[in-house]
Amino acid sequence: MRVAVIGKGRAGSAIAAGLSRTGNEIKFGHRDPSEPVNEAAKWGEIIVLAVPFSEVEDAAQEIGSAADGKILIDVTNPISKDMSLAVGFSTSAGEEVQKLLPKAHVVKAFNTVFSRNQSTGRVGDTKLTAFVAADDAEAKRTVMHLTEAIGFEPVDCGPLRAARYLEPMTMLMMDLAFPLKMGNGIGYKLLKE
Repeated sequence: MRVAVIGKGRAGSAIAAGLSRTGNEIKFGHRDPSEPVNEAAKWGEIIVLAVPFSEVEDAAQEIGSAADGKILIDVTNPISKDMSLAVGFSTSAGEEVQKLLPKAHVVKAFNTVFSRNQSTGRVGDTKLTAFVAADDAEAKRTVMHLTEAIGFEPVDCGPLRAARYLEPMTMLMMDLAFPLKMGNGIGYKLLKE
């Protein structure tokens, strides 16, 4: 598939590497004028939004109608400048992206994984869980397939409003990794009988 990755930071680059390794074509959209966001979004069959939360609104404006009818994977986490959760309880970054791009099929995924593990879906030999939430069932299945191809074990987390729970999971990961000094070689694994 043709995947437009909006954002060329650690997360965008890692996800692009994983998707490219599994046979997808990648085109970046970035604030650099040589890689226009709207041009990449028009080209892509799927769009990955991997920008800081503070840049979501500007990126959504640049994407515009190019996202209409397409799957848009929201990787963002609503982290404020003071490293606290910027939204929660009654909304999520995923739901806010859906409001900004109402004709896109927004899918929350990849946000609970540190970038060093996003291209493989693993910590060492252990598969990480890819928590996936969306209102559109077909879009969710497609994204779950993409995460599985990369190396994750995908889990259907229900509708997009489940992003209200997935985004705080990232805050816990960051606290474990940095203030509690576990490092970023950690990840979530859902176990089932």
